[in-house]
Amino acid sequence: MQEDYFGEEVAARYDDDGPMFSAGVIDSTVEFLAELAGAGAALELGVGTGRVAIPLARRGVRVHGIDLSESMVARLREKPGAERIGTTIGDFATTRVDGTFRLAYLVFNTIMNLTTQDQQVACFENVARQLERGGCFVVEVMVPDLRRLPPGERYVLFDVSEAHVGIDEYDVANQGLISHHHTNRLSSTPFRYVWPAELDLMARIAGLALRERWADWDRSAFTSESRKHVSIWERAG
Repeated sequence: MQEDYFGEEVAARYDDDGPMFSAGVIDSTVEFLAELAGAGAALELGVGTGRVAIPLARRGVRVHGIDLSESMVARLREKPGAERIGTTIGDFATTRVDGTFRLAYLVFNTIMNLTTQDQQVACFENVARQLERGGCFVVEVMVPDLRRLPPGERYVLFDVSEAHVGIDEYDVANQGLISHHHTNRLSSTPFRYVWPAELDLMARIAGLALRERWADWDRSAFTSESRKHVSIWERAG
């Protein structure tokens, strides 16, 4: 079982955190996912406080979410529209829910919360078992930012403002990453960064094939300069 790094202290301030909560980001994300879901059901892995799940459900998509954090899900349950979202508490790498889904998705680097390669592979296999034939798995995740890391260094300063200092600490040998955030306190969360080609191989192991890869939810082209990607893998029909 994964350790829960998103307890009450994080959940209490999560919805105040950063540009991912802007209307433009949420609208483009939901538009993208709703198109793929069509008339089918959607499964969100790491549903959190419902940033994406609730507006997606408002679009008429049946959404079920899995999350390890009871505190985050409790925040979701306080919001208007939460009654449309089914939830299961558990590790999304292994937790199964009833039924099958047209769409499963992981947003905002959440795949990296699984901190070993085995856990990430298990996630793909778990999703593949729950997808309908022809269904899709969507992952939004950063491209590892190692070009900003000078030889021999471990730290990348990625954000500086009056309210926040963000520092990523890399363990290149083990594809490890600890993200440190200084606000009025220090919080540190471990991740495992993962390359696009590595994700494609995980998908192949699980019986999924790459359908599309974009630089963002607006379907802009993915290039060697892209800082993140939104990838779609499909279960054979």
